[in-house]
Order: sequence, then structure tokens, then C-alpha cells
Amino acid sequence: MSSPSLRDRVVIVTGASRRVAIGAAIARRLVADGAAVFLHSWAPHDAEQSWGVDPDGPEALVDELREGGGRVEHLSADLAAPDAPAALIGAARDAFGHVDALVANHARSSSQTLEELTAGELDLSYAVNTRAVLLLVKAFAAQHDDTRPGGRVLWMTSGQYHGAMPAELPYIASKAALHELTRSLATHLMPRGITVNCVDPGPNDTGYADDHLRAEVSRISPGGRWSTPADTARLVAWLLSDEADWISGQTIASDGGWSAR
Repeated sequence: MSSPSLRDRVVIVTGASRRVAIGAAIARRLVADGAAVFLHSWAPHDAEQSWGVDPDGPEALVDELREGGGRVEHLSADLAAPDAPAALIGAARDAFGHVDALVANHARSSSQTLEELTAGELDLSYAVNTRAVLLLVKAFAAQHDDTRPGGRVLWMTSGQYHGAMPAELPYIASKAALHELTRSLATHLMPRGITVNCVDPGPNDTGYADDHLRAEVSRISPGGRWSTPADTARLVAWLLSDEADWISGQTIASDGGWSAR
């Protein structure tokens, strides 16, 4: 059944390039709950990673959602470009007339230790993972109709606030910044009816792990398995719903107790 609180809502979901990953799962859940969804993707980033691109591209996700009756539009954009965040918000508003919620799910993944660290990678990781999110929120808040219900901002952090991740310094530095920004932007935007929350998906099976890592994480996880994109999507959908209109400034781990070990 569709959730009445998401009917007629318009949600931007960034980082939806791969059908097996979190952005796609969030889009599926939101469409099922009655929302219109504006998807963002940037496949060239996936091409640089070990998991590679979705062979059919993000268009396959758009087709899938539309075939199920979803109201879906899509834009491919490199969020490292300073003007891309505002352009993305503008494109979504042009497509649907308004934007009620922003789910900043995108991320640049980067594995560099201290010895491998470069200024170039630090700058790019901050540009995509931190600067772009702030600029997206700025543009979203500027166009938000305060008389409409359901103003929401959600973004993703990682597990750096639970345990050390010394092999991914540019990634965790930029994700830690989002974690710490949550409370400040929540207090700034709550008077305008916009909640701001941060989600930690925990170890999430999005197709990058090999069999050994998958087995080891499952062995030591209290829940006996990895988190899945659908687990994250359920939390996101609830935080976007009217039931969560008094939840703001929070970082919530959806990880089956992984962070509580």
C-alpha cells in the first residue's frame, strides 16, 4: 500500500547509477510509497571503481520505475562541478514544479592511506562528498515552499565515527564533515519546516565485496548478515514521511547492531 504521507511529494535522490546499490533501492521504495522521484547519476565514477558501471546504465532504473507506474525523471551530472548542484535542483523543479525533499546519497569512494594521500584526491573528495551536498541543500532550501508539508534533507555518512578506517582517509574525512554538519543545519532549517538527518547504512551489500569479506562481515555482525540497500531504503522512507516530522539533527545507523558491537 502507498503511504499517504509521500503521495504528491517530490524527492531528489542523488547517486542512483547502479540498480544493485542504495540509491536505486531508495528510489524503488519512494515510488512504491507514491512519491515522484528525480534521480541523479554519474556513471563515470563507477567506471573508475572495482565494481564498474551498471551494464545497462541508469536509464534501466528509470525504465524499471516508469514501467511500475512511477513518475520519474533523471539527470546525469558531475557534482564535482561547482554549478552542478544548483542545476540539479533547478532541473527537478522544472520537471515537477516543486521539490519537497532531498536525499543526498551520492559519494566519491577513495582509498588512500596517509602515505598515499594526495592533495588532488582530498580536494575532489571534499568537492563531491561535502561541498556538493552543502550546495544542494542551499539550492533546495532556496526554492522550498514553506507552506508545503514534508520538507526533508537526508544525507549519508559512513562508519568513521564508530571505528577507525585508516585506508580511506579522503572518503572518511569528507563523510565525517557531513556527520558534524547535521546538527547545525537541522537547527537552521527546522524553523522553515525542513528536517535534516544523517544515515549510516553500515556495511552494505552493494556488489563491491568479495566472498571472503562478505563471509567475514556476516560472521561478526550481530544480525548474522550484511545490511542491504532495502534496509537503508526503509529507514529513508520513514524519515521522509509525516511520522518523522519531529526527528531532526540526528545521525541514525541502520546496521543491525554492527556499530553497537
